[in-house]
Amino acid sequence: MLLPLLVFIVGIFITGIVFGLFQSFGYYPAIGLKTFTIDYYINIFSDDNFLSSLKFSVYTSLVSSFLSVIFGLILAYTLVSSSKNTKNRFINVYKLPIMVPHTIAALLTFMLFTQSGLMSRIFYSLGIISEMSEFPHLIFDKNGFGIILAYLWKGMPFITLITYDVLQELNEKYSKVAANLGSNKYQIFWHVLLPLIIPTIASGFIIIFAFSFGAYEIQYLLGASTPKALPILSYIYYNSVNLEDRCNAMVINVCISICSFILVGVFMLANRFMMKNKN
Repeated sequence: MLLPLLVFIVGIFITGIVFGLFQSFGYYPAIGLKTFTIDYYINIFSDDNFLSSLKFSVYTSLVSSFLSVIFGLILAYTLVSSSKNTKNRFINVYKLPIMVPHTIAALLTFMLFTQSGLMSRIFYSLGIISEMSEFPHLIFDKNGFGIILAYLWKGMPFITLITYDVLQELNEKYSKVAANLGSNKYQIFWHVLLPLIIPTIASGFIIIFAFSFGAYEIQYLLGASTPKALPILSYIYYNSVNLEDRCNAMVINVCISICSFILVGVFMLANRFMMKNKN
């Protein structure tokens, strides 16, 4: 029963990839380009703006995904280890950021961490800073701190969500056994639970990284004018008055897709290797 809908969705996806790939090689009949060429790839790969954007996107996505995994896992284990009353009180609170759109997450980050925002006012009221301008420049900065904070706020509860049930099941099966054998909480988590949930953590990391690497909203709303993230640079090329620049935009989109596919492939190979070792 789902086959017609799946064919439609997959067809749109594959069609978009094919047309984007053709346009990245200069085949764009709508504007008179009917010859395949690699000139647009050479143009983009030799552009310093592309290289700086690539480094910036990898940096912000990697740092935000890594921090999301760490804090999300800590939160999940804290909930699993907490009392029933505490667990029932907070079990649904951490899910709220997942339901908030990324544009709203960017707005909240701006309101909290800009130099005239809520945090700077609190620091000023407490006497930690003498002027609000002394508050660290976290929004629109070249280091991407605002982008990382917004993705961390969105990614941490996602990691908690996908690891909580797994941790709870494993905790009931193995933690008591390990505790009876003399293991403390640190040893139980590090040597018993963590190795068993690495595939879940890795899949969550890949999902968060791939999304943040190719997403547009938060990068556009909180990013600095330079360096620009890859999706922003692609958008600028696509909206250029010179329609040939759309081919440059498609080259960037192809690069984003390839990076995501490579990451998924590495995960699948690593997961298959781990399964063989277990057997």
